[in-house]
Amino acid sequence: MSTDVSEMSFEDALRELEQVVGQLERGEVPLDQSIALYERGAALKKRCEAKLKDAEEKVAKLTLDADGTPTGTAPLDG
Repeated sequence: MSTDVSEMSFEDALRELEQVVGQLERGEVPLDQSIALYERGAALKKRCEAKLKDAEEKVAKLTLDADGTPTGTAPLDG
């Protein structure tokens, strides 16, 4: 759990989030560790949501030609 969440890829953050949820669901960790896991899980969830939002915005900004073929991307603020 030492990796900085803000540097994680979506896939790595999701994988670790699934592990955290599994540990919490099993209830086999002491209360202090459960709190730390919950906090880590919240940060991982936030990272996954941010990465998904970025991807959705990029997909939404794909530019298409008259035939519907992608031709590039447009600036998000354009």
